[in-house]
Amino acid sequence: MSIQSHLQELKRRHAAIEQELSRELAHPAADPVRVAELKRKKLVLKDQITKLHGPTTVH
Repeated sequence: MSIQSHLQELKRRHAAIEQELSRELAHPAADPVRVAELKRKKLVLKDQITKLHGPTTVH
């Protein structure tokens, strides 16, 4: 798997978790444990995506 295809897969999974999180939060009896789990997974994916993009400099 190339880096580019891996990056696309990570972005796809990130978007899917975002949708799932939105659905969970829209539910009146949202499970706080499930919400926290989804947020953690989303953050892990975002960190992986950022690492694949390489270092960025902020001026």
